[in-house]
Amino acid sequence: MNAPKGRDVVVAAASAGGIGALRDLLARLPADLPAAVLVALHVSPYGGGALPRVLQRASALPVSYAEDGGDLTRGRVFVAPPNRHLLLSGDTLRLSAGPRQNGHRPAADPLLFSAALAAGPRVIAVVLSGALDDGAAGGAAVRRHGGLVLVQDPAEAPFRGMPDAALEAVPDAPALPLAGLAARIDGEAREAGEEFPEPVRDAELERRVAWLLPELPAAFEPGSTVPEGVSCPECGGPIYLGRRRPGEPGRYECVVGHAWTGRSLFSGQTHQVEWALEQAARQLTERRRLNRRLEAEAAGRGHHISARRFAETGEETERALVTIQRLITEMGDQSGTEADTGPEPG
Repeated sequence: MNAPKGRDVVVAAASAGGIGALRDLLARLPADLPAAVLVALHVSPYGGGALPRVLQRASALPVSYAEDGGDLTRGRVFVAPPNRHLLLSGDTLRLSAGPRQNGHRPAADPLLFSAALAAGPRVIAVVLSGALDDGAAGGAAVRRHGGLVLVQDPAEAPFRGMPDAALEAVPDAPALPLAGLAARIDGEAREAGEEFPEPVRDAELERRVAWLLPELPAAFEPGSTVPEGVSCPECGGPIYLGRRRPGEPGRYECVVGHAWTGRSLFSGQTHQVEWALEQAARQLTERRRLNRRLEAEAAGRGHHISARRFAETGEETERALVTIQRLITEMGDQSGTEADTGPEPG
């Protein structure tokens, strides 16, 4: 891309409720927008190729999945494909199958980190509807490197977790409805001014981005050499406290490269516990069924002592199953409360 006069790199992050927000935002951007738009939306790794088509129906800008090694082109929308992080290296788009970040691939933070490194003050980061806090640390990085951070008005967002977290990390970020976001993006992209300076070096951000690109291996350098006593929800390895920048949420890393904020790590652990409880409930249900069968067989053969023992074991199994089912219900109620207030996995 030629050296621009305005901010020409728009990076948009979204999760739960984000498809509608992205569609409405793109519908308000003009066909001659002098900026490239890069999108990271939390999607299933097994999702089909429908997202660009869904967004294209509303957008006057061409929408497509990003391709590894593709050029950053103004006036186009590039979407992170399922199961790939979207990164920016200079004016080149990169795709990465590197470790999940905050439990997601694609995730918002890697895109925002890489954009802050590659384009600095040219960047407009937009955080839309979503749960938990992916994008908050990335927004702080963009702001630290001279870029602009815009946030969807949390009162308008279907899920306000990500907008609230972004505002916490970047307190001076304007919180606007979608119409206001589109107008601000268009205005910033067209604003004439001095040429922006070259992006500044940032060794920590470079390390985080390099971790996701195999040709740029980064050594594991946690902020602490003492494990936190918590295992990684993705791989089960020990979690270490990562380096934290001013304004960023706490960062936790494992040696594989999975990285988490405290809230996303807590959510990942909660899902692990729920899964374990569900597996325990399934096994107890099967044990109860087998107990009943063995009790009936023993009684049918006149083995009353064995039948009574199987009955007692069945009662113990039943009590354990009731306890497990109550825990599953209580955890589900807690997750529902979190969803109402925003901090739920997107």
